[in-house]
Amino acid sequence: MTYDAPPESMTGEDLIAEVLQAYPEKAAKRRNKHMGVARAPEDGGTPQCVPRSNKRSIPGVMTARGCAYAGSKGVVWGPVKDAVHLSHGPVGCGHYSWSQRRNYYTGTTGIDSFVAMQFTSDFQENDIVFGGDKKLDRIIDEVETLFPLNKAVTVQSECPIGLIGDDINAVARRKMKEIHKPVVPVQCEGFRGVSQSLGHHIANDTIRDWILPEADAEGGTDYDVNIIGDYNIGGDGWASRRLLEEMGLRVVAMWTGDCTISEIRHTPKVKLNLVHCYRSMNYICEYMEETWGVPWMEFNFFGPTQIAQSLRAIAKNFDATIQANAEKVIANHHAMVEQVIAKYRPRLEGKRVMLYVGGLRPRHMVNAYADLGMEVVATGYEFGHQDDYERTGKYVKDGTLIYDDITGYEMEAFIRRLRPDLVGSGIKEKYAIQKMGVPMRQMHSWDYSGPYHGYDGFPVFARDMDIAVNSPVQGLIQAPWKQAA
Repeated sequence: MTYDAPPESMTGEDLIAEVLQAYPEKAAKRRNKHMGVARAPEDGGTPQCVPRSNKRSIPGVMTARGCAYAGSKGVVWGPVKDAVHLSHGPVGCGHYSWSQRRNYYTGTTGIDSFVAMQFTSDFQENDIVFGGDKKLDRIIDEVETLFPLNKAVTVQSECPIGLIGDDINAVARRKMKEIHKPVVPVQCEGFRGVSQSLGHHIANDTIRDWILPEADAEGGTDYDVNIIGDYNIGGDGWASRRLLEEMGLRVVAMWTGDCTISEIRHTPKVKLNLVHCYRSMNYICEYMEETWGVPWMEFNFFGPTQIAQSLRAIAKNFDATIQANAEKVIANHHAMVEQVIAKYRPRLEGKRVMLYVGGLRPRHMVNAYADLGMEVVATGYEFGHQDDYERTGKYVKDGTLIYDDITGYEMEAFIRRLRPDLVGSGIKEKYAIQKMGVPMRQMHSWDYSGPYHGYDGFPVFARDMDIAVNSPVQGLIQAPWKQAA
């Protein structure tokens, strides 16, 4: 690897100032608000840095963000397995979002499960001119004919739908009466909001308005919980579910990985909602607390330190039996955890990590790296809000570089100056970083690996980080123009 090493005296603040020098004055002033350094107060409390966030990206500047359609179809609604999710608009958005997230599920594809299939209305020029309402009506009939075991149809609207003013709500109401199933209009056109975060919110609201009115809040047991904001990427949700059930709890629904419409409707009967991805699902949890009195709490199943803390925190909401079971679960997995740490920590000790991801990962994964002796020196969110950054403080160390919606230039500059041993980011950044000769793991969908959650996921996580950091190929990467003649 070749870097311009920063002077030892250079602080995070100095680094930000250096990076901003490349911008015109006005752009530098705007971008400066989106970056900072976590600093602990003088009394020694939690380090904090809350940069400006949830604002529109600067036009003309590359961003790694997705759109509202991605937040709805790709994150929240897409993993609901027994519903057909129709990408309403040109074929490109549907194709790009097709099986990108690796949401594992049980069932027979094309019979009672449809996650891995792509449904699109394939808008053409005539549809833009004359509208797509009749086409949408016909497609829903075709879906019913070809896939009669589906339990619902969601209409995930793309940009042209909002631009031409198609009334998908009217079509949904009419078709719902005809087929006697939910037809959910999700007005998640990509141009709405500033990122995929609004798509999460819109999707939550449509579940509230079109599915939960038929909710069953009666019955249940004293040990019923929901897993909220786990999309079962690489089997994450299954790993989390096994852990909670091992503790004696009953998981009623998992939103929305390996999830059904029926499970969503049984959600309000539980005693506690457990939120993993706060950014995508806090809205519906707050609604259930206001409507049915279901409390919720955030938990973290990345790495043994946070798993143990979360299991104990969850158990405090239940009786002594569950609390004792939580300790048994932790003890049962202790030997495995020690073996993993003994194997991989000597190979990873002291390695420096830079993160730039979405959802919960920029904070939740920090301690998982620490369990392996690695240090997160910089982290940030693609589409975080202020409360995400406020929650990040308890995980990071004093001096950690924090950034929001960084540009491609900023990311490359930080990598060159921070000299990380590993970068964890998304598919859009992956290959550019690798061409810099820097080990990289795709931390949106685990680079075709997983799970990473729970005790099942920790050995997989440790192995993958070791493979990335210690691969001998990294030492062979050199730009042709830097090779000796």
